[in-house]
Amino acid sequence: MRPLDGVTVVALEQAVAAPFASRQLADLGARVIKVERVDGGDFARAYDTGVRGALGTHFAWLNRSKESVALDLKRDEGRAVLDDLVSRADVFLQNLAPGAAARLGFGADALRARDPRLIVVDLSGYGSDGPYRGRRAYDMLVQAETGIVSVTGTPGSPVKAGAPLADIAAGMYAFSGVLAALVRRGTTGEGASIEVAMFDAVAEWMGQAMYTALYTGEPPPRTGLAHPVIAPYDAYPTASGEDVVIGVQNDRGWAALATRVLDRPDLVTDPEFATNRARTRNREKTDALVAAATSRLTRGELTRRLDEAGVPNASLNDVHGLIAHPQLAARGRWREVGSPAGDLRALLPPITFADAEARMDPIPALGEHTDAVLHELGRGPDEIARLRASGAVG
Repeated sequence: MRPLDGVTVVALEQAVAAPFASRQLADLGARVIKVERVDGGDFARAYDTGVRGALGTHFAWLNRSKESVALDLKRDEGRAVLDDLVSRADVFLQNLAPGAAARLGFGADALRARDPRLIVVDLSGYGSDGPYRGRRAYDMLVQAETGIVSVTGTPGSPVKAGAPLADIAAGMYAFSGVLAALVRRGTTGEGASIEVAMFDAVAEWMGQAMYTALYTGEPPPRTGLAHPVIAPYDAYPTASGEDVVIGVQNDRGWAALATRVLDRPDLVTDPEFATNRARTRNREKTDALVAAATSRLTRGELTRRLDEAGVPNASLNDVHGLIAHPQLAARGRWREVGSPAGDLRALLPPITFADAEARMDPIPALGEHTDAVLHELGRGPDEIARLRASGAVG
C-alpha cells in the first residue's frame, strides 16, 4: 500500500509549481484529478514540443499518474462539475491568478465553510495580500525579485538558476503542507487553508545570504562554482581535459588534500593556508596551488587519489552526463511511463519507501478521463453528450 492511497486531490493547475506539488502527491498514491481548460488545457503542454515533437518537456516531467478532465469554468455546467469533484475530494489545490478561484466560487473560505475537512491549497506568486499581490510571478521574475540572481553567477554576470527554482521551491512547500495537513486532520478531523507564495519560498532559501548581509553589512559575492567563505571549493583542471570539482569543508580536509593529493605537506602548517580563513583570504594563491597539482593528473587518477584521501569531489557533468550517470543505473532509478507521445523514460521520485514503489502511471492526454469522471459523478451518456455539445466539457 502506498502512503496516500485513498486520498483524492482535485488540482486546478497549470505551469510548474502546482503540478509539481500534485505530481508528488500522485507519486505517493493519491488520486489526482487535473482540471484543464477545454481550449488547449494546461499551457505547459505546449511550452515546447521537445518530447518527440508532440509534448512539452515540462508537462511530461510534471503530470504522470494524473487523470485529465477538461472543463470550461466560464460556464455554469463546467463549474457544477468542478463543484461535484471538490465535494468528493480530500485536497483542492489551485494556482490560478490571485482571486480567480474565489471569483469562480472556489475560494478557500467558501469551500471550507461547506466542508471543514477539506484541505485547500492556494499557490501564488506573491501571496494573497501586500503591494505585490497581483503582480505576474514567473520563475525568472521571482528569482530576480528575491535576489537569488544577485548571489548566483560570476562577479561580472548575475544569472538565474538553470532549473525553475522558484516553481520547485513553492511546489515542495505545497506538497509538504498537504502532508502536514493530512496528518493533523487524522488527529483533529479538521481540514486546512494553506497558502504558499513562490516569493516566500525562495526568500526562505536565501537564508544564509540574508544573514550574511544582515550581520556583516555585505551580501555574499557571486563566485561562480566557488564558495564565498570556503576554499578550496571550485572546479580544477586535469591532464585529460575534464574539470573535477573539489570541496574542502574544514582544515582536516585541507591537510588530507595537501598531503595526499598535492604532495605538499608543508601547506598544512603554512600560515597562508593552514586555516580556512587564511585560504579564503588567499583564494587566488590557494586555487593556483591546487590547479597546478590537479592539471598533472588525469581525471581518473585525480578522482582516485581524492577518494583515497577522503576529500569530497565530483565530476563537472552536463545533462547528458546525468542521464548516463552510473549511480542512477546501478540503483535502478529509471522507469518507463506511457504518454500521448508513447512510452517515455522517467526517474523515480526521490522519496523511496522500502515497502512500496511510487506510482509511475501514464501522462494523460487532454480530457482523457473526462467521460469516465463524469460517469462516476452520476452523469449519464445523454447528459455527457449534452455537456460536450455545449462546450462545457472537453
